[in-house]
Amino acid sequence: MSETEGEKKSARVVVADDQTVVREGIVMLLGLLPGVEVVGAAGDGEEAVRLVGELAPDVVLMDLRMPRCDGVEATRRIRAQYPGTQVVVLTTFADDESLFPALRAGARGYLTKDAGGDEIVRAVHSVLSGDAGLSPSVQRRLLERLSRSEAEPAPAAAEAPDGLTARETEVLVLIAEGLSNQEIARRLHVSTATVKTHINNLFAKTGLKDRVQAVRYAYGKGLVRPPTG
Repeated sequence: MSETEGEKKSARVVVADDQTVVREGIVMLLGLLPGVEVVGAAGDGEEAVRLVGELAPDVVLMDLRMPRCDGVEATRRIRAQYPGTQVVVLTTFADDESLFPALRAGARGYLTKDAGGDEIVRAVHSVLSGDAGLSPSVQRRLLERLSRSEAEPAPAAAEAPDGLTARETEVLVLIAEGLSNQEIARRLHVSTATVKTHINNLFAKTGLKDRVQAVRYAYGKGLVRPPTG
């Protein structure tokens, strides 16, 4: 009962978008769905950072193109000053020039505004559980970009790097393939709690901070090969 109730507990969300109609529409949409509670709305990045300081939300749904302080800079400030708050980008733009700066700034999710309400709620809860809240198209672009950038010869992984155990390495490879904690648990026939323990251990050994870094690390160590064709 406790775990089920924990999963159903509403996530406290701040919505940041400079277009009033869009912002109010997102707030109204989320208000109709279970699993989220909108506690504030911001018209630009400066206001978003201020509201996070005042309200301590679980997640900010962040637009990118905003006046005064854009979404990337606001994300950077929020993650530096209020690490307990996660950021999911919700934007019209899915190009590399928008995606990668936002992820480097600390966003843990990235959706385009054609995402449905259920998809937004799933992304919010995914980042709170430690998964990446990326739409399939964004995850594909991320993997393609990493494949290109890691195309140089990488050290052969004859043995697991950085003291990782065989199971930790296996979990890392599955993360790089885009599987969620629940999907990894099903694949390996273990509990989600066990998967989280393996992830915590491999992050500690490698110095990784999130799943985006884990994907890059796996490619760099030759644990995952770029897709062909």
